[in-house]
Amino acid sequence: MPKGSPELTNARREEIINACEKLYRFKSFKEITLKDISQETSFTRTSIYNYFQTKEEIFLALLQREYELWNVELNEIMSKFSALTKNEFADKLARSLENRAQLLKLMSMNHYDMETGSRPERLAEFKVAYGNSLKTVMHCLERYFPDMSIAEKQQFLYTFFPFMFGIYPYTYVTEKQRTAMEQAGVNYAFMSIYELTYNCARMLLGE
Repeated sequence: MPKGSPELTNARREEIINACEKLYRFKSFKEITLKDISQETSFTRTSIYNYFQTKEEIFLALLQREYELWNVELNEIMSKFSALTKNEFADKLARSLENRAQLLKLMSMNHYDMETGSRPERLAEFKVAYGNSLKTVMHCLERYFPDMSIAEKQQFLYTFFPFMFGIYPYTYVTEKQRTAMEQAGVNYAFMSIYELTYNCARMLLGE
């Protein structure tokens, strides 16, 4: 751990994560290197090792932050609305993920690499944020749909969360992919993050 105040340590970590996020907007996970990330910060690549040992740990920290931001938004929904219908909750849930395209992109493309390339303590920190997301969605179900059984709530969670991994690649298609699908005779129906999420949530809640 580097010497200095906790505030400085956190500020440095955030600077590294922000640099990674900036690069990820126009470069792929495989293309980005620690050198690239260091060039977007105010310190050297060697200094990064004081905070993260691998590129995967930086990306995992970015994913952790995205989960934490999503948790904040879900909690804001519960603080604003004491009651929601199935349609209303599906709408709020869909809009919350519509705001978190970065979360969905990270989940769909690099999740396995990030976890296997990170130290156990970093992975445990991430799992806390992930676990809080599960708990927060469960709290939403408990508040808005008290008549749902425990089995039904668990089925919602363990269907919806795996479903989230496929949202980004289905809603963000490159021209190369479009052309390939046309050549293969695949009829691709474009749907937005909101549409996919809303439809899935409504199906899981029951028509």
